[in-house]
Order: sequence, then structure tokens, then C-alpha cells
Amino acid sequence: MAKLIYSMITSLDGCTEAAEGDLGWGAADDEEVHTYIGDLFRDVGTYLYGRRMYDTMVFWETADALPDAPPFVVRYAREWQAAEKVVWSTTLEQVSSARTRIERSFDPEAVRRLKESAEHDLTVDGPTLAAQAIAAGLVDEYHLFLTPTAVGGGRRFFPDGVRVELELIGQRALSGGLLHAHYRTR
Repeated sequence: MAKLIYSMITSLDGCTEAAEGDLGWGAADDEEVHTYIGDLFRDVGTYLYGRRMYDTMVFWETADALPDAPPFVVRYAREWQAAEKVVWSTTLEQVSSARTRIERSFDPEAVRRLKESAEHDLTVDGPTLAAQAIAAGLVDEYHLFLTPTAVGGGRRFFPDGVRVELELIGQRALSGGLLHAHYRTR
């Protein structure tokens, strides 16, 4: 059975987005960070996205065609393009990427069946969609990429009201003060 993996860049105080907007820290231009994250998720076969995360990630549909795109950007874009994508949205009328379909409501049993039938691991991306998968007990592994910032509040990595027991698998310090912490559920 494939694993369902949840990963996001977060602040030290556990937010994926600050109350006033983004975290003020990104990895897009950092080759070491970008390559490391790309290597971790190279074998993912399906990305499960909430609407807002899909709107962010659809950039990769054409990123390989950007003038002067560095090789690490081209590589990640092509790997992203090759994967299946499922977007949960009640308002999105059509998708802007190949190999992508829309689902209107989150069905834990459908995701469980997808995990059982998948040949490659899946990721759930976006804290709102991930909260539903976490509450349903579907997430097998967590990757937190902790920035060297605390934002004082905002959209949280873990949902309120759900207890998750985790085991640390590994950790690594990356450039710019980013820390990767990899956990699996117990």
C-alpha cells in the first residue's frame, strides 16, 4: 500500500501561512533546498491538493519553459508534470494542468482506496485538505520544513482538536536556516 505524506514549509510556531499572508521565507530560488525537496518527493505518483495549494503549484506546469530556468527548476517541473493531480474544490470549473482532475468533496474512503491501489506514494498538500486527511487517520508520514521565523499566528500545519502520535525518522539542517523534520505515525 502506498503512503500518504503531508509536507509543508512552516514557521517555527507551526504556521503554514502567517495571519497577514505568506511566511516571508521561500525555497524557490535556493538550489540546495529545492533539490533536496525534489529528491525527497521524486517518486510521488499523485498529489492531492486543496484549491489554494493547487493554484500555487500549477506554476510548475510551465516552469520548465521559462527563459533561463536553472536545471533544478526544469527537473522539478517535469517531475511535477508527470504526476497525477487531484484537486478538491467546490468552485474550480476547470484545471490548468495535465493529468489533473477535480473532486467536489473529500471522501476518506475514496482516498483510502486510492492509497491501496497506488503504485507510488501520494502527498496531501494544503493545510485545510490535510486536516481532513489527518482527522480521518489517513496520513502516514509528515515532513515539516521549519523556517527560522515565528509569525505569531495564522494557518496551522496541524489541525486543532486532533492528537497525532509521531516517531522521528530523520532531520536535516539546510541552507538559510531551514530545518527538515521527518516523522511517521505510530
